[in-house]
Amino acid sequence: MAVYDDEVITMIVSDRNHQYNRDLRERLLDFAVNVLKMLLRLSEKRVYDVIKYQLSKAATSAGANYEEAQSSTYKEFAQKTRIALREANESRYWLKIIGRLDSFHDQSLNELITEAEELTKILGSIVSKVDKKLKHSV
Repeated sequence: MAVYDDEVITMIVSDRNHQYNRDLRERLLDFAVNVLKMLLRLSEKRVYDVIKYQLSKAATSAGANYEEAQSSTYKEFAQKTRIALREANESRYWLKIIGRLDSFHDQSLNELITEAEELTKILGSIVSKVDKKLKHSV
């Protein structure tokens, strides 16, 4: 079970340099923090409790799983990145629910939805490249 360092993983999953990977990690961290800040402004009505709980878990988990993937075997990297993708997708879903509620319309919400969409595209691309690499290495 070989362990790959950040540079090898970055070369495998990206056509860019190590900075790309670090930027993605920062974007995932910023996304989680910005979601949590937005949730602090959300209504205290009981109906929001489930949304707040699920969204806070998903938004923080996306970055946490990708961060954990950085010091994993290649197969674990693929699994953790796939989980990060699923969590980013789930975050987008909960954000869209908030957006459809009459009581909460905010430009920062639209920005978070856009960021969630961009993160899912990036993570999806990484997962696709990793899957291709794993398929060819078997």
